[in-house]
Amino acid sequence: MSKDALSRRGLLAAVAGVAAVTMVAGCGGGSTGGGNASPGGEVTIEFAQWWEPELPAGSLRQMMDQFEQENPGIKVKLLSGPYASTKEQVVAGAAAGTMSDVVGLDGAWISDFAKQGSIADLGKLMADAGYDKTQLSSEVKVNDATYMIPVLNFVYPMFSNTDLLQKAGIAKAPSNRTEFTAAAKAVSNLGNAKGWVLPLSLEAPNGVQNDVMSWAWASGQSMLKDGKPDLTNQDIKGTVEYVKSLWDDGVIAPGSFTMKEQDKVEEFTNGRVGMMIDSLAHINTIREKNPNLKFQVSSVPSVDGFAGKRGIPFASWGIGVSENSAHKAEAWKLIQFLMSEKANAKLSTQANAFPGNSKATPDFSGKDALFKEAFDIYKSGYPANEFVGLPVAEQLMRTFDEQFQKTLSGSQPVDQMLENTQNAWIKQF
Repeated sequence: MSKDALSRRGLLAAVAGVAAVTMVAGCGGGSTGGGNASPGGEVTIEFAQWWEPELPAGSLRQMMDQFEQENPGIKVKLLSGPYASTKEQVVAGAAAGTMSDVVGLDGAWISDFAKQGSIADLGKLMADAGYDKTQLSSEVKVNDATYMIPVLNFVYPMFSNTDLLQKAGIAKAPSNRTEFTAAAKAVSNLGNAKGWVLPLSLEAPNGVQNDVMSWAWASGQSMLKDGKPDLTNQDIKGTVEYVKSLWDDGVIAPGSFTMKEQDKVEEFTNGRVGMMIDSLAHINTIREKNPNLKFQVSSVPSVDGFAGKRGIPFASWGIGVSENSAHKAEAWKLIQFLMSEKANAKLSTQANAFPGNSKATPDFSGKDALFKEAFDIYKSGYPANEFVGLPVAEQLMRTFDEQFQKTLSGSQPVDQMLENTQNAWIKQF
């Protein structure tokens, strides 16, 4: 799920969270990172995150109580607020050296924090603790050092309107690009809908990662080489040309240049588009707004003939440790607890997300059947989002978006678009 999508519920509570954030800002512990030890030797570590407001009431505190029972001598103080407020707090703490011991992280922040030296190398903490990291689904690295572990992943599969596809003579969701083009054209030919929807708002440019680059990752392709921009390679060129072909064929819903993610979901929910790439978290929202809509989820289509593992777009609730924490070993114990198979499965069930522990399985009883289908897709592929960990990731997306809009408008060819974007990106690295 995108950064905007992850924070939507938290943003709605922003006013209520202002007072809480003010108190949080006054709790900084200087070079200790907020943690402290009592005279009796008990250690209290601070955990700043936006997760608690987005989880069932009391559930995160209950998990912390369980951690404290299993780790006598360590107490956890939750510092919770809406996503936007938590971001402000964490960014300010990183600059001032007062970041909490354990912090919820967005992958878009990691590069800057690593350069500042404000977050710890988790690889070293894992090694010191003798931790088996093969159970982790992924790690977020900068210069080969791990700074963030995704605790939960919110994935973006392809959503298909079953009724529209059937009316258009399409029996099943497309699995490759040729099938997708055919399905998009067939739905568009119905006259009352378009085949696909592509949000490219410059204000919220996350459509570049979720709706454009996802086509490349679904075929095991990469926009990076040795950690640097590689947008002019033939794979990425082919992906951009493919998306442009859909535009030229007239199968994309109108209004792309100003459309945001929430607009995309509305178009699909109201039956105006046949297919979209979207966060699994929106299943319940779609059901609530249009109970009669029949839809399914599937992998993002790959290039024809691709037989490898497919990358599936995702956004994460990440976690890290402050470099200034005086209690890094205790902080790591909390992360290890949250990443354990049992705790991670429980947390993913509560959040309607997928676990960061590769061995954990959410409890799908009582859940929409599509969650189980999407989990099978997730397990058969791998989480893919190359913007995670990049410097000024949102600006990189916006630069790509600006150039891509020119190409879609006919102002420049794909080769020039990619070269211009590549040159702009290199300046940010």
